[in-house]
Amino acid sequence: MSSLDELYQNVILDHNRAPRNFHPMPEASSTAEGNNPLCGDQLRVWVRVEDDVIADVSFQGNGCAISQASASLMTQAVKGKTREQALALFNGFHDLVTGAPGDPGALGKLAVFRGVSQYPIRVKCASLGWHTLKAALERADGQITTE
Repeated sequence: MSSLDELYQNVILDHNRAPRNFHPMPEASSTAEGNNPLCGDQLRVWVRVEDDVIADVSFQGNGCAISQASASLMTQAVKGKTREQALALFNGFHDLVTGAPGDPGALGKLAVFRGVSQYPIRVKCASLGWHTLKAALERADGQITTE
């Protein structure tokens, strides 16, 4: 394993063991629930938007290390961003994990998920939190599923 791969693995393990912004948010503007029935990942994302800026975001749920770490890093990446910037990050992240051409360097720490594209079954794990955030930002009703 290369030192870069090891660093990426350590970042994912750290965010899985100690997820950031892992709490309910009673004062949220909106919330959405996500479910990955294939592996059992489930989470809820809360978002508080003020003047079109994500003032706060949090999540809670259960799942594999990839889904938990991805949701944790996502909350850090989108806090303070406009809806449009957050949706652009969603698109860039989705391209990264699906192996689409793009600039992983533009995603900062989120680039740790670059290797997920080699494991198609893990793409749904990594993107669950992102799809759930998108639903919360769009105030979509119902539960989001990766199926």
